Amino acid sequence: MKALVTGGTGFIGRQLVRTLVRPVVLTRSLENARRLLGEQADCRLWQPEEGPPPATAFEGVDVVFHLAGDPVVEGRWSKSKKERIRRSRVESTRNLVAGMRALGSRPKALIASSATGFYGDRGETELDESSAAGDDFLADVCAEWEAASRTAADLGLRVVQVRTGIVLGRGGGALAKMLPPFKLGAGGPLGSGRQWMSWIHLDDIVGLYMLAAESGLSGPVAGVSPGPVTNAEFSKTLGRVLRRPAFMPAPAPLLRLALGEVAAVLLASQRVIPRAALKAGYAFRHPALEGALREILAG
Repeated sequence: MKALVTGGTGFIGRQLVRTLVRPVVLTRSLENARRLLGEQADCRLWQPEEGPPPATAFEGVDVVFHLAGDPVVEGRWSKSKKERIRRSRVESTRNLVAGMRALGSRPKALIASSATGFYGDRGETELDESSAAGDDFLADVCAEWEAASRTAADLGLRVVQVRTGIVLGRGGGALAKMLPPFKLGAGGPLGSGRQWMSWIHLDDIVGLYMLAAESGLSGPVAGVSPGPVTNAEFSKTLGRVLRRPAFMPAPAPLLRLALGEVAAVLLASQRVIPRAALKAGYAFRHPALEGALREILAG
């Protein structure tokens, strides 16, 4: 399988590139991509909001993994930041599909990133791939993002949208931001702690991307573990693994004051079950939170 990857220098993308055999990686910065990926990838320049990728990048490519997107929880959501979040996902996907439309010989599949933000804040409701979209900013972005990737099906490609949850792994991602206060014994629940967190180990999100590429799956696939937990349970478990107290809550009003609209992402409740992956027979390497955290923090 020859693959093309966008977003290959990100937290998930770097691990995916290591799993593949020297994929083509489309990147905004050749210098940065070559520094991070070395000889693991054939790096090509692409500015995703400006137009389609070069046709030569698709030569011999069977599967396209589209992971590109501006970070959601880095920095406050100014008007320009929200527009970057949207354009980096929606416009890049439209341009990617436009590039494939112009090809004489096209890839067989597009495995496109999405997010559990698709569902919005849903409280205790158990969600899966058949659940409707929410009605907040991120839900609207995700719905538009997925609609853009679905147009590749009109070109004869099999399209999968991986609705990725909170990815836990070594050397980056959400856990890297959580660890400092917890290691100091100052960690604890966010807000009430009752909101559900749909998390997944880095090994398993990459495993689901590979399943999507190699199987006959199509449509949305929940990129989460089968064991969602509340934020309070997550905090308690992380504290236990680190052998630190974890009882200092961050009140919701303080989070909103400090982070603005971004706080809504941290306080939203999404209890997502990966029914498509389970039905397809995917065996999660890290299905339970405590085992996942112990594996990550032992490294």
